[in-house]
Amino acid sequence: MVELELLSCFNSVISEEQIQKNIFNCPLLGNNGRITVFPKTEQEISEILHNANEHQIKVNIMGGGTKRGYGGVEDSADLLLSLEQYKGVVEHSPSDMMITVKSGTTFKELQMFLKKYNQKVPLDPAWPNDATIGGVVAANDFGPKRLGYGSARDIVIGLQMVYPDGTLIRTGGKTVKNVAGYDMNKLFIGSMGTLGVISEITLKLRPLPKCESVILVFFPENNFDDIQSFTCNLLDSVMEPSALELFSPALAEKLTGNHAYMLAIAFEDVESSVRYQADFVKQNRPQKSTITILEQVKAHQFWDSAARIQPNGRNEAAEAKTRAALKIGVKNLDVLKVVKECHLHQDSLNLKVNAHGGLGHGLCKVDLTGAKEDVAAAIDSLRIFTEKLGGYAVFTHLPLVLRQQINVWGEKPAYFFLLDGIKTKVDPNRILNTGRFVGGI
Repeated sequence: MVELELLSCFNSVISEEQIQKNIFNCPLLGNNGRITVFPKTEQEISEILHNANEHQIKVNIMGGGTKRGYGGVEDSADLLLSLEQYKGVVEHSPSDMMITVKSGTTFKELQMFLKKYNQKVPLDPAWPNDATIGGVVAANDFGPKRLGYGSARDIVIGLQMVYPDGTLIRTGGKTVKNVAGYDMNKLFIGSMGTLGVISEITLKLRPLPKCESVILVFFPENNFDDIQSFTCNLLDSVMEPSALELFSPALAEKLTGNHAYMLAIAFEDVESSVRYQADFVKQNRPQKSTITILEQVKAHQFWDSAARIQPNGRNEAAEAKTRAALKIGVKNLDVLKVVKECHLHQDSLNLKVNAHGGLGHGLCKVDLTGAKEDVAAAIDSLRIFTEKLGGYAVFTHLPLVLRQQINVWGEKPAYFFLLDGIKTKVDPNRILNTGRFVGGI
């Protein structure tokens, strides 16, 4: 379909100012659109998708653009639907600890609004200034504090969705206990926008903690037995860390200036509880380890820096070096093996490798930077290594040329026919975020 025909399909739906050509094109990452539309209302989203479906116009969805390198093997769809201008709080009930928000609202904007009420959304995604709450939910994004607070699947109460044919549906509700039968929210959370456009999200909130502390335990002699025994001791105790994250030496040096394996332990509660748990860590840490304690503002600064480690698809530009990001899932204590293996790759393949993982939940994030051939070799090696541990590796950021060569999601799971059947039912014309999910859905 030529551009004039494309434009004619949407001129009657939105104003000329809401339609632009080639504004967000990123040849390095792909997932572009020949024209970009900026709906401001849910009704406009519905009408745009309805028209696109009728004319079989392919549509890519973009929130803040931080995940442009996550899935997809095409340079461009016909249409890029940007939710940049679709933002704001719809409803907030401080006493019920819930909020309903438009999906284009950035995570930072949402947290700043809630701060006035001493509340927060208990998530810590990457690049919170740019990432939208819709994108966080669509990718089921998370950070180190997943140990204490869970992921998007744990805090989303309800969703309002726009199906590819323009139909509006609501899943869940506006109270914490609202699900009878199948929880439809979980069908859409993490589906990478392949089943519909999230328009509104209802989330359960948490109060801002009275006291926050991050205890950094450094292991200069790289003694993994010490790290494992200390971790098991902590996990078997009554302590309740919100994060128990192991950082590779290169990443620890980047964040703190100290080149050693580093365990970051976060406590968030009333002051007496935080102090008690910090004392437990100090009294039980291995003798050859060193310790640094960051509180309040410095603790926030540490986690803010950690949230900016992985590539940002919004700002990615063509460079001499290639960047890749992986999400690896293994048994929780196998995180030690994964982070160590990543550290070894840094020297053997002449790469810059930043790796960290949660020793409480077993999820790791790895950032690779280097020559294209070295990055590709590391990707193959890490995937084989992870699969031998009984885990998986998903690539959350890759240049388009590598995504066309490497299976981002790995082999199709045994239940793939169910995923494909749902996609066929909801989006029979396959217009929405084509190829962005498992098995090329």
